[in-house]
Amino acid sequence: MDSSPDTRTENPPSAGAPTADPTAAGPPAGSGRRRPWGEPMPRWLPRAMVLALVLVGVFQLADWAFHQLIDLFVMLLVAFFLSLAMEPAVDRMAARGVRRGVGTFLVFIGVGIAVVGFLAALGTLLVDQVARIAAEAPHLLENLIGWVNRTFHQDLSLYELQQKVLKDSGTAEKYAQQAAGNVWGLSSTVIGGLFQAFTVGLFTFYFTADGPRVRRTVCSLLPPAKQGEVLRAWEIALAKTGGYLYSRALLALASALAHWVFFQVIGLPYAAALAVWVGVMSQFVPTIGTYLAGALPVLVALTVRPVDGLWVLGFVIVYQQVENYLLHPRITARTVDVHPAVAFGSVIAGAALLGAVGALIAIPAAATLQGFVGTYVRRYEVATDPRIDRGEERRGRRERRRQAARRLRRMVGAGVSGESAGQSRVDESV
Repeated sequence: MDSSPDTRTENPPSAGAPTADPTAAGPPAGSGRRRPWGEPMPRWLPRAMVLALVLVGVFQLADWAFHQLIDLFVMLLVAFFLSLAMEPAVDRMAARGVRRGVGTFLVFIGVGIAVVGFLAALGTLLVDQVARIAAEAPHLLENLIGWVNRTFHQDLSLYELQQKVLKDSGTAEKYAQQAAGNVWGLSSTVIGGLFQAFTVGLFTFYFTADGPRVRRTVCSLLPPAKQGEVLRAWEIALAKTGGYLYSRALLALASALAHWVFFQVIGLPYAAALAVWVGVMSQFVPTIGTYLAGALPVLVALTVRPVDGLWVLGFVIVYQQVENYLLHPRITARTVDVHPAVAFGSVIAGAALLGAVGALIAIPAAATLQGFVGTYVRRYEVATDPRIDRGEERRGRRERRRQAARRLRRMVGAGVSGESAGQSRVDESV
Protein backbone atom coordinates (compact mmCIF):
# COMPACT_ATOMS: atom_id res chain seq x y z
CA MET A 1 0.00 0.00 0.00
CA ASP A 2 1.53 3.24 -1.12
CA SER A 3 1.58 5.85 1.63
CA SER A 4 3.15 8.67 -0.38
CA PRO A 5 1.11 11.78 -0.59
CA ASP A 6 -1.14 12.35 -3.57
CA THR A 7 0.85 14.45 -5.93
CA ARG A 8 -1.90 14.58 -8.58
CA THR A 9 -2.68 18.06 -9.76
CA GLU A 10 -5.32 19.46 -12.07
CA ASN A 11 -4.35 19.90 -15.61
CA PRO A 12 -3.09 23.44 -16.01
CA PRO A 13 -4.67 25.51 -18.71
CA SER A 14 -3.02 25.44 -21.96
CA ALA A 15 -0.98 28.38 -22.96
CA GLY A 16 -3.32 29.37 -25.77
CA ALA A 17 -6.61 28.95 -23.87
CA PRO A 18 -8.13 32.16 -22.43
CA THR A 19 -8.48 32.51 -18.73
CA ALA A 20 -11.98 32.54 -17.19
CA ASP A 21 -13.15 36.07 -16.21
CA PRO A 22 -16.10 36.23 -13.80
CA THR A 23 -17.25 39.55 -15.31
CA ALA A 24 -17.22 38.20 -18.85
CA ALA A 25 -20.53 36.33 -18.37
CA GLY A 26 -22.51 39.59 -18.74
CA PRO A 27 -24.83 41.41 -16.29
CA PRO A 28 -27.32 39.41 -14.28
CA ALA A 29 -30.96 39.08 -15.29
CA GLY A 30 -33.04 42.23 -14.80
CA SER A 31 -30.02 44.58 -14.86
CA GLY A 32 -31.37 46.56 -17.86
CA ARG A 33 -29.56 44.91 -20.70
CA ARG A 34 -31.17 44.81 -24.10
CA ARG A 35 -33.26 41.80 -24.92
CA PRO A 36 -32.16 39.90 -28.03
CA TRP A 37 -34.55 39.86 -30.96
CA GLY A 38 -35.16 36.19 -30.68
CA GLU A 39 -36.30 36.26 -27.07
CA PRO A 40 -40.15 36.42 -26.58
CA MET A 41 -41.84 39.49 -24.96
CA PRO A 42 -43.15 39.29 -21.39
CA ARG A 43 -46.56 37.79 -20.89
CA TRP A 44 -47.92 40.86 -19.08
CA LEU A 45 -47.21 43.28 -21.94
CA PRO A 46 -50.06 42.23 -24.30
CA ARG A 47 -52.54 42.27 -21.46
CA ALA A 48 -51.36 45.72 -20.35
CA MET A 49 -51.74 47.05 -23.91
CA VAL A 50 -55.25 45.61 -24.23
CA LEU A 51 -56.21 47.04 -20.83
CA ALA A 52 -54.92 50.49 -21.81
CA LEU A 53 -56.89 50.40 -25.07
CA VAL A 54 -60.03 49.32 -23.20
CA LEU A 55 -59.64 52.14 -20.67
CA VAL A 56 -59.16 54.72 -23.42
CA GLY A 57 -62.24 53.40 -25.22
CA VAL A 58 -64.33 53.47 -22.04
CA PHE A 59 -63.22 57.06 -21.35
CA GLN A 60 -64.11 58.14 -24.88
CA LEU A 61 -67.50 56.42 -24.61
CA ALA A 62 -68.21 58.02 -21.22
CA ASP A 63 -67.20 61.47 -22.51
CA TRP A 64 -69.45 61.09 -25.56
CA ALA A 65 -72.36 59.86 -23.46
CA PHE A 66 -71.94 62.71 -20.97
CA HIS A 67 -72.02 65.35 -23.71
CA GLN A 68 -75.04 63.68 -25.27
CA LEU A 69 -76.90 63.56 -21.95
CA ILE A 70 -75.90 66.99 -20.60
CA ASP A 71 -79.35 68.40 -21.42
CA LEU A 72 -80.99 65.57 -19.48
CA PHE A 73 -78.75 66.22 -16.47
CA VAL A 74 -79.63 69.92 -16.54
CA MET A 75 -83.34 69.13 -16.71
CA LEU A 76 -83.00 66.72 -13.78
CA LEU A 77 -81.21 69.40 -11.77
CA VAL A 78 -83.93 71.97 -12.50
CA ALA A 79 -86.64 69.43 -11.65
CA PHE A 80 -84.90 68.60 -8.37
CA PHE A 81 -84.84 72.26 -7.26
CA LEU A 82 -88.47 72.74 -8.33
CA SER A 83 -89.48 69.68 -6.35
CA LEU A 84 -87.67 71.05 -3.30
CA ALA A 85 -89.69 74.25 -3.66
CA MET A 86 -93.01 72.42 -4.03
CA GLU A 87 -92.52 69.71 -1.43
CA PRO A 88 -93.34 71.82 1.68
CA ALA A 89 -96.83 72.60 0.34
CA VAL A 90 -97.35 68.95 -0.59
CA ASP A 91 -96.15 67.84 2.86
CA ARG A 92 -98.70 70.13 4.53
CA MET A 93 -101.51 68.67 2.45
CA ALA A 94 -100.25 65.13 3.09
CA ALA A 95 -100.28 65.83 6.85
CA ARG A 96 -103.99 66.68 6.50
CA GLY A 97 -104.81 63.40 4.82
CA VAL A 98 -104.40 64.31 1.14
CA ARG A 99 -102.51 61.78 -0.95
CA ARG A 100 -99.15 63.02 -2.17
CA GLY A 101 -100.04 62.44 -5.81
CA VAL A 102 -103.25 64.46 -5.50
CA GLY A 103 -101.51 67.20 -3.52
CA THR A 104 -98.74 67.46 -6.12
CA PHE A 105 -101.32 67.64 -8.88
CA LEU A 106 -103.16 70.47 -7.09
CA VAL A 107 -99.93 72.42 -6.62
CA PHE A 108 -99.13 71.93 -10.30
CA ILE A 109 -102.58 73.21 -11.24
CA GLY A 110 -102.10 76.32 -9.12
CA VAL A 111 -98.67 77.05 -10.58
CA GLY A 112 -99.96 76.41 -14.11
CA ILE A 113 -102.88 78.80 -13.65
CA ALA A 114 -100.52 81.50 -12.39
CA VAL A 115 -98.12 81.03 -15.33
CA VAL A 116 -100.92 80.98 -17.91
CA GLY A 117 -102.50 84.08 -16.39
CA PHE A 118 -99.17 85.89 -16.45
CA LEU A 119 -98.51 84.99 -20.09
CA ALA A 120 -102.09 85.85 -21.11
CA ALA A 121 -101.87 89.27 -19.48
CA LEU A 122 -98.54 90.01 -21.14
CA GLY A 123 -99.84 88.71 -24.47
CA THR A 124 -102.84 91.02 -24.30
CA LEU A 125 -100.61 93.94 -23.45
CA LEU A 126 -98.20 93.12 -26.27
CA VAL A 127 -100.93 92.72 -28.89
CA ASP A 128 -102.57 95.99 -27.90
CA GLN A 129 -99.30 97.91 -27.98
CA VAL A 130 -98.37 96.48 -31.37
CA ALA A 131 -101.80 97.39 -32.76
CA ARG A 132 -101.52 100.91 -31.35
CA ILE A 133 -98.05 101.37 -32.85
CA ALA A 134 -99.27 100.05 -36.23
CA ALA A 135 -102.22 102.45 -36.17
CA GLU A 136 -100.06 105.44 -35.26
CA ALA A 137 -97.14 104.50 -37.51
CA PRO A 138 -98.03 106.93 -40.38
CA HIS A 139 -98.40 109.83 -37.95
CA LEU A 140 -95.15 108.90 -36.21
CA LEU A 141 -93.35 108.69 -39.57
CA GLU A 142 -94.62 112.12 -40.57
CA ASN A 143 -93.42 113.60 -37.30
CA LEU A 144 -90.06 111.88 -37.71
CA ILE A 145 -89.67 113.14 -41.29
CA GLY A 146 -90.59 116.67 -40.20
CA TRP A 147 -88.00 116.55 -37.42
CA VAL A 148 -85.30 115.30 -39.81
CA ASN A 149 -86.14 118.04 -42.34
CA ARG A 150 -85.99 120.76 -39.69
CA THR A 151 -82.85 119.49 -38.02
CA PHE A 152 -80.74 118.46 -41.01
CA HIS A 153 -82.27 120.87 -43.57
CA GLN A 154 -83.55 118.12 -45.84
CA ASP A 155 -86.58 117.92 -48.10
CA LEU A 156 -87.85 114.43 -47.53
CA SER A 157 -91.44 113.31 -47.87
CA LEU A 158 -93.48 110.27 -47.03
CA TYR A 159 -94.24 109.69 -50.71
CA GLU A 160 -90.54 109.51 -51.58
CA LEU A 161 -89.97 106.95 -48.85
CA GLN A 162 -92.86 104.87 -50.13
CA GLN A 163 -91.47 104.95 -53.67
CA LYS A 164 -88.04 103.95 -52.41
CA VAL A 165 -89.53 101.05 -50.49
CA LEU A 166 -91.43 99.90 -53.56
CA LYS A 167 -88.26 100.23 -55.65
CA ASP A 168 -86.38 98.02 -53.23
CA SER A 169 -89.16 95.46 -53.12
CA GLY A 170 -86.75 92.80 -54.43
CA THR A 171 -84.58 93.16 -51.36
CA ALA A 172 -87.63 93.09 -49.13
CA GLU A 173 -88.84 89.98 -50.92
CA LYS A 174 -85.49 88.31 -50.37
CA TYR A 175 -85.64 89.14 -46.66
CA ALA A 176 -89.17 87.79 -46.53
CA GLN A 177 -88.05 84.52 -48.14
CA GLN A 178 -85.21 84.21 -45.67
CA ALA A 179 -87.62 84.83 -42.81
CA ALA A 180 -89.98 82.20 -44.22
CA GLY A 181 -87.09 79.76 -44.39
CA ASN A 182 -86.27 80.45 -40.76
CA VAL A 183 -89.83 79.65 -39.73
CA TRP A 184 -89.01 75.93 -39.70
CA GLY A 185 -86.04 76.53 -37.45
CA LEU A 186 -88.13 78.67 -35.13
CA SER A 187 -90.85 76.03 -35.06
CA SER A 188 -88.38 73.31 -34.14
CA THR A 189 -86.95 75.52 -31.41
CA VAL A 190 -90.41 76.14 -29.97
CA ILE A 191 -91.27 72.43 -30.10
CA GLY A 192 -87.96 71.56 -28.44
CA GLY A 193 -88.60 74.11 -25.69
CA LEU A 194 -92.08 72.71 -25.08
CA PHE A 195 -90.67 69.18 -24.89
CA GLN A 196 -88.03 70.27 -22.38
CA ALA A 197 -90.67 72.03 -20.28
CA PHE A 198 -92.82 68.89 -20.34
CA THR A 199 -89.82 66.75 -19.33
CA VAL A 200 -88.93 69.07 -16.44
CA GLY A 201 -92.55 69.10 -15.29
CA LEU A 202 -92.78 65.30 -15.42
CA PHE A 203 -89.60 64.77 -13.39
CA THR A 204 -90.68 67.48 -10.94
CA PHE A 205 -93.99 65.71 -10.42
CA TYR A 206 -92.30 62.37 -9.77
CA PHE A 207 -89.66 63.86 -7.44
CA THR A 208 -92.35 65.68 -5.43
CA ALA A 209 -95.01 62.97 -5.31
CA ASP A 210 -92.47 60.22 -4.50
CA GLY A 211 -90.24 62.33 -2.25
CA PRO A 212 -90.17 59.88 0.69
CA ARG A 213 -89.58 56.95 -1.65
CA VAL A 214 -86.71 58.78 -3.38
CA ARG A 215 -85.05 59.56 -0.05
CA ARG A 216 -85.53 55.97 1.10
CA THR A 217 -83.98 54.65 -2.13
CA VAL A 218 -80.98 56.95 -1.82
CA CYS A 219 -80.44 56.05 1.83
CA SER A 220 -80.68 52.33 1.07
CA LEU A 221 -77.50 52.66 -1.00
CA LEU A 222 -75.52 54.06 1.94
CA PRO A 223 -74.33 52.59 5.24
CA PRO A 224 -76.39 53.46 8.33
CA ALA A 225 -73.74 55.89 9.60
CA LYS A 226 -74.10 58.06 6.47
CA GLN A 227 -77.88 57.95 6.13
CA GLY A 228 -78.47 60.54 8.85
CA GLU A 229 -76.03 62.95 7.22
CA VAL A 230 -77.73 62.60 3.85
CA LEU A 231 -81.17 63.19 5.35
CA ARG A 232 -79.90 66.22 7.25
CA ALA A 233 -78.41 67.68 4.07
CA TRP A 234 -81.66 66.98 2.23
CA GLU A 235 -83.65 68.84 4.89
CA ILE A 236 -81.30 71.82 4.67
CA ALA A 237 -81.71 71.97 0.89
CA LEU A 238 -85.47 71.65 1.28
CA ALA A 239 -85.71 74.45 3.82
CA LYS A 240 -83.37 76.84 2.01
CA THR A 241 -84.79 76.36 -1.47
CA GLY A 242 -88.41 76.46 -0.41
CA GLY A 243 -87.81 79.41 1.89
CA TYR A 244 -86.04 81.39 -0.80
CA LEU A 245 -88.75 80.83 -3.41
CA TYR A 246 -91.56 81.54 -0.94
CA SER A 247 -89.90 84.78 0.17
CA ARG A 248 -89.58 85.80 -3.48
CA ALA A 249 -93.24 84.99 -4.05
CA LEU A 250 -94.26 87.20 -1.11
CA LEU A 251 -92.06 90.05 -2.34
CA ALA A 252 -93.49 89.67 -5.85
CA LEU A 253 -97.04 89.83 -4.47
CA ALA A 254 -96.26 92.96 -2.45
CA SER A 255 -94.58 94.60 -5.44
CA ALA A 256 -97.46 93.76 -7.77
CA LEU A 257 -100.06 95.16 -5.37
CA ALA A 258 -98.15 98.40 -4.74
CA HIS A 259 -97.53 99.05 -8.44
CA TRP A 260 -101.12 98.16 -9.35
CA VAL A 261 -102.45 100.75 -6.90
CA PHE A 262 -100.09 103.41 -8.26
CA PHE A 263 -100.87 102.58 -11.90
CA GLN A 264 -104.57 102.81 -11.14
CA VAL A 265 -104.11 106.21 -9.49
CA ILE A 266 -102.33 107.74 -12.50
CA GLY A 267 -104.71 106.03 -14.95
CA LEU A 268 -102.11 103.88 -16.73
CA PRO A 269 -103.68 101.37 -19.14
CA TYR A 270 -103.29 97.63 -18.40
CA ALA A 271 -102.40 98.39 -14.79
CA ALA A 272 -102.92 94.79 -13.61
CA ALA A 273 -100.76 93.24 -16.36
CA LEU A 274 -97.97 95.76 -15.84
CA ALA A 275 -98.09 95.28 -12.08
CA VAL A 276 -97.79 91.51 -12.42
CA TRP A 277 -94.92 92.02 -14.86
CA VAL A 278 -93.06 94.23 -12.37
CA GLY A 279 -93.63 91.85 -9.47
CA VAL A 280 -92.53 88.69 -11.27
CA MET A 281 -89.59 90.10 -13.22
CA SER A 282 -88.12 92.06 -10.31
CA GLN A 283 -88.10 89.04 -8.00
CA PHE A 284 -87.52 85.96 -10.15
CA VAL A 285 -85.09 87.26 -12.79
CA PRO A 286 -81.69 87.71 -11.12
CA THR A 287 -79.49 90.79 -11.44
CA ILE A 288 -81.25 92.54 -14.36
CA GLY A 289 -84.82 91.76 -13.35
CA THR A 290 -85.34 95.10 -11.61
CA TYR A 291 -84.36 97.05 -14.73
CA LEU A 292 -86.48 94.91 -17.03
CA ALA A 293 -89.42 95.22 -14.65
CA GLY A 294 -89.34 99.00 -14.60
CA ALA A 295 -88.57 99.52 -18.29
CA LEU A 296 -91.88 98.20 -19.67
CA PRO A 297 -94.29 100.33 -17.59
CA VAL A 298 -92.13 103.41 -18.25
CA LEU A 299 -92.30 102.82 -22.01
CA VAL A 300 -96.06 102.24 -21.88
CA ALA A 301 -96.51 105.43 -19.86
CA LEU A 302 -94.42 107.40 -22.35
CA THR A 303 -96.75 106.35 -25.17
CA VAL A 304 -99.69 107.75 -23.18
CA ARG A 305 -98.21 110.89 -21.62
CA PRO A 306 -94.49 111.64 -21.19
CA VAL A 307 -95.14 113.05 -17.70
CA ASP A 308 -96.60 109.70 -16.62
CA GLY A 309 -93.36 108.02 -17.64
CA LEU A 310 -91.45 110.24 -15.22
CA TRP A 311 -93.96 109.51 -12.45
CA VAL A 312 -93.65 105.75 -13.05
CA LEU A 313 -89.85 105.91 -13.07
CA GLY A 314 -89.83 107.82 -9.78
CA PHE A 315 -92.23 105.39 -8.13
CA VAL A 316 -90.22 102.36 -9.28
CA ILE A 317 -87.04 103.85 -7.79
CA VAL A 318 -88.72 104.79 -4.50
CA TYR A 319 -90.41 101.40 -4.12
CA GLN A 320 -87.13 99.62 -4.81
CA GLN A 321 -85.53 101.46 -1.89
CA VAL A 322 -88.48 100.65 0.38
CA GLU A 323 -88.25 96.99 -0.61
CA ASN A 324 -84.49 96.78 -0.12
CA TYR A 325 -84.42 98.41 3.31
CA LEU A 326 -87.82 97.56 4.79
CA LEU A 327 -89.63 94.61 3.18
CA HIS A 328 -86.75 92.40 2.07
CA PRO A 329 -84.98 92.15 5.48
CA ARG A 330 -88.23 91.42 7.33
CA ILE A 331 -89.42 88.73 4.92
CA THR A 332 -86.10 86.97 4.31
CA ALA A 333 -85.34 86.95 8.04
CA ARG A 334 -88.09 84.35 8.44
CA THR A 335 -87.22 82.32 5.34
CA VAL A 336 -83.64 82.57 4.09
CA ASP A 337 -81.19 85.41 3.79
CA VAL A 338 -78.57 85.46 1.03
CA HIS A 339 -76.02 88.23 1.01
CA PRO A 340 -76.29 90.42 -2.14
CA ALA A 341 -72.65 89.82 -3.02
CA VAL A 342 -73.13 86.05 -2.69
CA ALA A 343 -76.28 86.22 -4.82
CA PHE A 344 -74.57 88.26 -7.54
CA GLY A 345 -71.52 85.98 -7.64
CA SER A 346 -73.66 82.84 -7.72
CA VAL A 347 -75.70 84.22 -10.63
CA ILE A 348 -72.52 84.92 -12.61
CA ALA A 349 -71.15 81.44 -11.84
CA GLY A 350 -74.46 79.75 -12.71
CA ALA A 351 -74.73 81.63 -15.99
CA ALA A 352 -71.15 80.70 -16.89
CA LEU A 353 -71.79 77.02 -16.17
CA LEU A 354 -75.34 76.41 -17.39
CA GLY A 355 -76.46 79.61 -19.10
CA ALA A 356 -79.89 81.02 -18.33
CA VAL A 357 -80.95 77.91 -16.41
CA GLY A 358 -77.90 78.17 -14.20
CA ALA A 359 -78.64 81.83 -13.51
CA LEU A 360 -82.19 80.95 -12.42
CA ILE A 361 -81.21 78.18 -10.01
CA ALA A 362 -77.98 79.80 -8.84
CA ILE A 363 -79.41 81.66 -5.85
CA PRO A 364 -81.32 78.64 -4.42
CA ALA A 365 -78.16 76.57 -4.86
CA ALA A 366 -76.12 79.27 -3.09
CA ALA A 367 -78.67 79.37 -0.27
CA THR A 368 -78.41 75.59 0.09
CA LEU A 369 -74.61 75.73 0.11
CA GLN A 370 -74.74 78.51 2.67
CA GLY A 371 -76.96 76.31 4.83
CA PHE A 372 -74.45 73.44 4.55
CA VAL A 373 -71.60 75.72 5.56
CA GLY A 374 -73.55 77.11 8.50
CA THR A 375 -74.43 73.60 9.69
CA TYR A 376 -71.22 71.64 9.20
CA VAL A 377 -68.49 74.27 9.55
CA ARG A 378 -67.55 75.02 13.12
CA ARG A 379 -67.22 78.72 14.01
CA TYR A 380 -65.23 80.26 16.85
CA GLU A 381 -65.72 83.44 18.79
CA VAL A 382 -63.46 86.26 17.63
CA ALA A 383 -61.90 88.52 20.24
CA THR A 384 -62.31 92.27 19.95
CA ASP A 385 -59.37 93.59 17.98
CA PRO A 386 -59.03 97.02 16.35
CA ARG A 387 -57.28 95.36 13.40
CA ILE A 388 -60.58 93.66 12.48
CA ASP A 389 -62.78 96.74 12.63
CA ARG A 390 -60.64 99.84 12.69
CA GLY A 391 -63.63 102.12 13.17
CA GLU A 392 -65.08 100.26 16.15
CA GLU A 393 -62.90 102.02 18.73
CA ARG A 394 -63.71 105.42 17.25
CA ARG A 395 -67.42 104.64 17.26
CA GLY A 396 -67.12 103.50 20.88
CA ARG A 397 -65.48 106.78 21.92
CA ARG A 398 -68.15 108.76 20.08
CA GLU A 399 -70.91 106.77 21.78
CA ARG A 400 -69.31 107.31 25.19
CA ARG A 401 -69.14 111.06 24.54
CA ARG A 402 -72.83 111.06 23.57
CA GLN A 403 -73.76 109.20 26.77
CA ALA A 404 -71.71 111.63 28.86
CA ALA A 405 -73.39 114.59 27.18
CA ARG A 406 -76.83 113.09 27.85
CA ARG A 407 -75.98 112.54 31.52
CA LEU A 408 -74.70 116.10 31.79
CA ARG A 409 -77.88 117.49 30.26
CA ARG A 410 -79.99 115.44 32.66
CA MET A 411 -77.94 116.70 35.62
CA VAL A 412 -78.21 120.32 34.47
CA GLY A 413 -81.94 119.91 33.87
CA ALA A 414 -82.38 118.38 37.31
CA GLY A 415 -80.42 121.26 38.90
CA VAL A 416 -82.45 123.90 37.12
CA SER A 417 -85.71 122.23 38.11
CA GLY A 418 -84.50 122.02 41.70
CA GLU A 419 -83.62 125.71 41.79
CA SER A 420 -86.99 126.66 40.30
CA ALA A 421 -88.75 124.47 42.88
CA GLY A 422 -86.79 126.11 45.70
CA GLN A 423 -87.54 129.60 44.40
CA SER A 424 -91.23 128.76 44.19
CA ARG A 425 -91.21 127.59 47.82
CA VAL A 426 -89.49 130.84 48.88
CA ASP A 427 -92.06 132.88 47.01
CA GLU A 428 -94.88 130.96 48.69
CA SER A 429 -93.39 131.55 52.12
CA VAL A 430 -93.04 135.25 51.43
